[in-house]
Amino acid sequence: MEQVLHARQTLAQPLERVFPFFADAANLGRITPPELGFEILTPQPIAMAPGALIDYRIRLWGLPLAWRTEITRWEPPHAFEDVQRRGPYRQWIHRHTFTPLPGDRTLMEDEVRYRLPLAPLGDLALPLVRRQLARIFAHRRRVCAELFGEAA
Repeated sequence: MEQVLHARQTLAQPLERVFPFFADAANLGRITPPELGFEILTPQPIAMAPGALIDYRIRLWGLPLAWRTEITRWEPPHAFEDVQRRGPYRQWIHRHTFTPLPGDRTLMEDEVRYRLPLAPLGDLALPLVRRQLARIFAHRRRVCAELFGEAA
């Protein structure tokens, strides 16, 4: 069964400052909780464009997992999308959108559409996965607020 996670945050910086941070794959580690041991394996810098592949490794509940995403949509400075091509999910589609707001603020929104593997048995892990994703996005929110300030 497809699940959808939505996250939104208004940052106290203009789009011209916010988008380049997220456009640089090297910053993924900065917004990922340290306990995930996030490591980009693809040589950097990575030229972001449709078709770009990013290989990385994370540790989930102590287990090392290889993950490959493909940039399937690239519309700077307003949006991009990455899709898991290899990894722990049956489906992972992550859309990032950035909207300029008055007062040099930026609305950052994420939509993640995901499915767990081994359905229907895999769906038994859904409460645990939801909790883990909530922790990951809460960490990301805190880091982004520290980097860019959070606007009301």
